[in-house]
Amino acid sequence: MPLVKSVRAIGHRAVNTVWRVGLATRFLFLTLTHSGMSFRRFGLVVKELFSSGVMSLIIIGVAGMFVGMVLGLQGFETLKRYGSESALGSLVALSLVRELGPVLAALLFASRAGSAMTAEIGLMKATEQIAAMEMMAVSPIARVVAPRFWAGVISMPLLAAIFSAMGVFGGYVVGVVLIGVDEGSFWSQMQATVDFQHDVMNGVLKSFVFGVAVTVIALFEGFDAPPTAEGVSGATTRTVVQSSLAILMLDFILTAFMFRGA
Repeated sequence: MPLVKSVRAIGHRAVNTVWRVGLATRFLFLTLTHSGMSFRRFGLVVKELFSSGVMSLIIIGVAGMFVGMVLGLQGFETLKRYGSESALGSLVALSLVRELGPVLAALLFASRAGSAMTAEIGLMKATEQIAAMEMMAVSPIARVVAPRFWAGVISMPLLAAIFSAMGVFGGYVVGVVLIGVDEGSFWSQMQATVDFQHDVMNGVLKSFVFGVAVTVIALFEGFDAPPTAEGVSGATTRTVVQSSLAILMLDFILTAFMFRGA
């Protein structure tokens, strides 16, 4: 009997997961079909861009600089063993542009902006603002969800680029200013190694996909949250956890395809 109960519980969880994935996919489709209002009234998107993008700049910039500084320290010690200290710029730039920039920026975006989106929409549902919009024949998908969706999709690649730029600056400070790597070698090696199409554009593609995934998860969890304080709290927690797992899973899938294409 315990085995039967365990199998039944696993099956119930699997069915529930598939059901929620289907709901989230339908939610994304509805968001895209109701996006016309967001572009006609672009001020709504600009307002949400400030909330999700501009308000995340400080944590993104500071985290990017310190990640770059750590890469500079660790990279110099590793390259020093092989007499390749001049390649420090390439190591820092490729690590950030290809991988760490999009992934870490997306994780920070999910923790800061994604959780805020979920909590805000969840509270709107708990205080019956969503129901009031529906009573007044105003689509909450078009008025509340779509502007936040496009704000997240637009801001995520920009935040990832800022993260990478601040990381390169942090690597420069540690490698050139503090340690004493030749400045010309640092920048020339970086320029010769980093390819715009295969490195920069792949990083932009990753950050775009991460932005879509994180924003959809955050908005869906907020819109689907039970209208209670406990429900909103649980939805916010699920947003951070599911977004983090989705980012890492998508990163593996995209990296596998990119390397196969190369």
